[in-house]
Amino acid sequence: MSSLWPLIQNETIKIVKRKRFYVILLVLLVLVPMFTYAQMKSAERSRDKFNSDWRLELQQRITDNESSLSSDRIPDEWKRYRMIFIQQMRYYLEHDVNPNEPNGVTFTREFMNNSISLFIPLMIMAIASDIVSGERTTGTIKMLLTRPVKRWKVLLSKLVALLMFISLIVVSAYIIAYLVSGLAFGYAGFNLPIFTGFTIVGSEVDMSTVQAVPQWKYLLMQGGLVWYVGVCVGMLAFMVSVLVRSTAASIVIMMAALIAGNILTNMASAWNSAKYLFMVNLNLTDYLAGNLPPIEGMTLNFSLIVLAVWAALAILVSFSVFTRRDILN
Repeated sequence: MSSLWPLIQNETIKIVKRKRFYVILLVLLVLVPMFTYAQMKSAERSRDKFNSDWRLELQQRITDNESSLSSDRIPDEWKRYRMIFIQQMRYYLEHDVNPNEPNGVTFTREFMNNSISLFIPLMIMAIASDIVSGERTTGTIKMLLTRPVKRWKVLLSKLVALLMFISLIVVSAYIIAYLVSGLAFGYAGFNLPIFTGFTIVGSEVDMSTVQAVPQWKYLLMQGGLVWYVGVCVGMLAFMVSVLVRSTAASIVIMMAALIAGNILTNMASAWNSAKYLFMVNLNLTDYLAGNLPPIEGMTLNFSLIVLAVWAALAILVSFSVFTRRDILN
């Protein structure tokens, strides 16, 4: 371990010097205020329309969704989403809880829910995709491997440094989202009750396992799932970086996979085998919220296992290729 620590420090310094982490922070600092402003305008319109009565607004949303169920132009799959939404919103209404009460904590929760499958993975990919291929492009990997250090230690140091920055990215996203949105909505909301434990059975929602948790606890559960997704995506991007010589090609491959995953998530309901693709399993926070899974039968445990298998295979391939391939030529 003592011989590994200087390598980890060296890899950390190299990632910092590339300044990609600072670019990620800058992206967050630019985009989060835009999202906050859009949310603030939406909240103002709703407040003016319904005279600040969230019950009236929620009832109107339920009515609108119920009316759409009779339309022949709406696909059956969309109707299932709306039927489930109606049942969940009625539960909130019956228990006198506003699920979208405007505050910094609620904004952060929704922002991370919407970021877990594409935005967060893209930011992680920006660092992971060139952690090996970038050094091969510049030629610095040759100097590193001529030292009397085992190759697996070199790669392990890069992996540990990557895990550190994945954690930093996730924590930074939460902190920036909360601090920026709090300026517009206030910093309260940690003790707001959030219902979780909705179980989807066909087009029905089983309420027997539903429990109310304070929003701070929900954020911790959500953060763990976001971090888990980030690590799995990071491992896959790490593997592509080992396999591909070009940083640009590495980034394109991972970006294509992530975007394809978002498309498949909306279209793969009839393709049952797609549930084994890592991209379709990234929306782990949907299980917390009780949303309909992309493919019937998918559960949180199933998605966790699928992602773990993909990540483990990525690590196995990365170390196998890196320790055997002739990288010096």
